[in-house]
Amino acid sequence: MVTLGKTGITVNKNGFGALPIQRIPLSEAAKLLRKAFENGITFFDTAHSYTDSEEKIGYALHDVRDQIFLATKTPSTTAEGFWKDLETSLKRLRTDYVDIFQFHNPSFCPKPGDGTGLYEAMLEAKRQGKIRYIGITNHRLAVAMEAIESGLYDTLQFPFSYLADEKDLKVVEACQKKGMGFLAMKALAGGLINNSAAAYAYLDQFLHVLPIWGVQREWELDEFLSYVKNPPVMTQELKQVIAHDREQLAGDFCRGCGYCMPCPAGIEINNCARMSLLIRRAPSAAQLTPESQAKMKKIEDCLHCGQCSSRCPYGLDTPRLLADNYRDYQEILAGKKI
Repeated sequence: MVTLGKTGITVNKNGFGALPIQRIPLSEAAKLLRKAFENGITFFDTAHSYTDSEEKIGYALHDVRDQIFLATKTPSTTAEGFWKDLETSLKRLRTDYVDIFQFHNPSFCPKPGDGTGLYEAMLEAKRQGKIRYIGITNHRLAVAMEAIESGLYDTLQFPFSYLADEKDLKVVEACQKKGMGFLAMKALAGGLINNSAAAYAYLDQFLHVLPIWGVQREWELDEFLSYVKNPPVMTQELKQVIAHDREQLAGDFCRGCGYCMPCPAGIEINNCARMSLLIRRAPSAAQLTPESQAKMKKIEDCLHCGQCSSRCPYGLDTPRLLADNYRDYQEILAGKKI
C-alpha cells in the first residue's frame, strides 16, 4: 500500500492510468475499469484532454464512486478555462467532486498572485467541495522543484521509472521530505520498458510513490493485478534487466510525451523519434506497414525549425533523433539490422 503524502489517500501500488482507454471502444474500456476495481485497484488518473477517457470512467464506475479515488487534470492557463474544464470533468465523470485536481503540465508553477488567477480558482473549487486536493503534473525539472518548494501542492505527478537519473531522484526525495504525494507517470518509459516486473520491483522500493500504469489491454491489466498479491521482488535477474535497459536507453531517448507536437511539417514526432527503439524492444507488424513507412518518410520534410527542440521538456535534439531513427528504420526495412 502507498499513502499519498499528507492527503491520507491510501491505495495499493497500482494506479490505473486512463490515457490509453481513449483508444478502445466504450464496452472494452468499461470491462477493463470494472475488472480493475473488482480486483482492488481504487485510484484512477485521467485528464480533461484525454478525449473520452473521463466519460468512460464515469460510465463504468459512477455507482462505486464512494469506493474509489479520481484524479483528473486541466490544461487551462486562465481561471475562466479552469472552471469550464472542472465543470466538464465533473459532468463526464458523473460525480460532484474529484479527489485530486491537477494543473496539466503547465510551463510555469501557478501561485497565488501570479496574475493568472489559476491557483485562486483551485482554492475556491476546494472551498466549494468540488475538489479535495490540489495537484500538478509536469515533465520539467525546474517547474517540478518549484512546485515542491512552494508548499502549495498536495501531489506531484512526474515521470519516474528505473531509467531515472540523479536529478529525477532528487525530485522524488524532495516530495517525500515535504510530505507531498508522488504519482509516477511514464513508469514504463512510454512503452520502452517491456518488463513490468522489473518496473514494479524498482518502484516498490519507494514507499511514498504511486505508479500510474497506462492500461489498454486486458493482459496488461492482468499483469499488474497479479502483483497486488504477489509483488515482484528485486532479484538479481531483475537487477540485470534494469542494468541492461539503463545501458541501452539511458540518456537521449524520446519518452513519447508529445509536448513537441504539433509539427509544422506534419511529422508524428512522438512516435517517429523513437521508432527504432520500439521495434527492437516491442516489435509489432504495425511498425512496418505502408502507413508506418509513410509516417517515417515524412521525416525527410523536417524544416529544422527548432520548434520541437524548444518544446521538449527533456532538452533533446529532436531533429537529430528523428534523423537517426529514420536511418535505422530504413536499415531495418532493408533487413540490415533488427
